[in-house]
Amino acid sequence: MTATDEAGTVGPSARLLQLFEGHRLTPTQRRIAHSLVRHANEAPFLSSVEVAELAGVSQPSVTRFAVALGYDGYPALRKQLRELGAGEVVAPETPDDAVRNEHQQAVLAEIEHLRHLAELLADPEPIIRAARLLAASRPLPVLGLRAASAQARGFAYFAAKVHPDIRLLDEGGSMLADRLEQATAAGATALLCFALPRYPRELMDALAVARDCGLTVLTVADSAFAPVAKLSDLMLPAAVGTGLVFDTACAPMMLGRVLLQSMCDEIPGAEARLEAIEQSAAARGLFLE
Repeated sequence: MTATDEAGTVGPSARLLQLFEGHRLTPTQRRIAHSLVRHANEAPFLSSVEVAELAGVSQPSVTRFAVALGYDGYPALRKQLRELGAGEVVAPETPDDAVRNEHQQAVLAEIEHLRHLAELLADPEPIIRAARLLAASRPLPVLGLRAASAQARGFAYFAAKVHPDIRLLDEGGSMLADRLEQATAAGATALLCFALPRYPRELMDALAVARDCGLTVLTVADSAFAPVAKLSDLMLPAAVGTGLVFDTACAPMMLGRVLLQSMCDEIPGAEARLEAIEQSAAARGLFLE
């Protein structure tokens, strides 16, 4: 979704957003992109040193940014910005368009990711299959490292209310392989993995250990073609947002909750466990409401 001028022409900021969309950029590179978007009218006339000062990064970072976009260097990128007419003066934005700043653009993009996820969920078979495999695993290890650790932790928190033995694995290191082996020895048959960019090398190592242990690996990732796909038995894709300096993961979180909902239908006594937890919480005055 892009902001337009009154004549329907895409505005300079939106042109830059379109130029940067679809590229996997590092946080530093996104910072540069955001600085250029915020100063779209001046961008085609800035040197790489001036862009670096504007974004608060080093000059080589600006060069690497241009190369990441597919250009030979910053001069080629600046030439493209001029050809796009990013520096031209456009008519004032209409009230409806004026509210679509880069922050709102990121929110709107995230909404699109959720809509796409809803379309994928029109076929319930993958979720039902995954839920059955995960519900039957006792214990159930839930893996998520670095950027994906929050997703794994959130899933594990709620899953523990209905599943009798959830084992959260959200820290790397040499003990991670030990914990996977211990879970297998205790009876685990499946592993749920959350994998988000940038993918840690140790995550791939952990999945290799899980496969060697005989665990069925089910992975929630930002793409069905993510590097973890080759070590996963079932991929459940949910896109992440890249419009801000750091990725946003609303769709992966939502997919995790949908998966958990289906697991509740597969776990015997899940409703009774939830009722017991609520009664205990009420008796202890655990919550304010």
